[in-house]
Amino acid sequence: MSDAILMSIYIFVLAIFIGMEVITKVPPLLHTPLMSGSNAISGITLVGALLSTGAGQAWLATMLGLFAVIFATINVVGGFMVTDRMLEMFRKDKGK
Repeated sequence: MSDAILMSIYIFVLAIFIGMEVITKVPPLLHTPLMSGSNAISGITLVGALLSTGAGQAWLATMLGLFAVIFATINVVGGFMVTDRMLEMFRKDKGK
C-alpha cells in the first residue's frame, strides 16, 4: 500500500473514534438542534450526489452517484422524521 492510502485509513479511523467520543458526550437536550444541523449537512451531501450522478462520467461513476442519491435521501428523510418525533415530545398541546 502506498503512504497516501495508509494515511487516509489512519485519518478515517481516528475520525471515527473522535466522532464517537464527541457524540457520546452530547447532553440529551442538545440532540434535536444537532439533528437539524446534521440534516442540513445531509442535504448538501444530496446535492453533491445529484451533481455526481448527472456529470456524464463513466457508467460506474453514474451508478455510484445513484446509490449516493438514494442513501442521502434516506438519511435526510429519516433525519427529519426523527427530529419531528423529538420535537413532538416537547409540544404542550399533544391532544390537539
